[in-house]
Amino acid sequence: MSRAPIVLSDGQDIGSRSIGPITQTDIVRFAGAGGDFNPLHHDADYARKAGLPGVISMGQMQAGMLAAWVADLVHVENVLSFSVRFASPLAIGETLDLAGTVAAVDAATGTATLELRAEVSGRVVISGKARVRISPAG
Repeated sequence: MSRAPIVLSDGQDIGSRSIGPITQTDIVRFAGAGGDFNPLHHDADYARKAGLPGVISMGQMQAGMLAAWVADLVHVENVLSFSVRFASPLAIGETLDLAGTVAAVDAATGTATLELRAEVSGRVVISGKARVRISPAG
């Protein structure tokens, strides 16, 4: 059963969600699900030798969190495209704050472009865009 698209308008704040603090268990579970066993994600000594403060999560973990939040907001069947840009690492103990705004509404196509971001204390970890199907206002 398909759910109806939601109404969105230009400049609208689409809300926020906080996830965390991120734990080593979160990272290990994601590694198991995705098969990414790079030692940067589970070996603190290795991560420090690589110039990091410690273990970091996989960028795809944050991308997945951002995508899941948008899919929950607009209903997954209304997500037409999704892209991200990785900006900085996410470390154990940090809380990820997801937020976004409606950058543009195209009434002719019944779509909106969302500008998305995931931050830790104001530091952008990942930014993204999504094009979603919307209902006409009214």
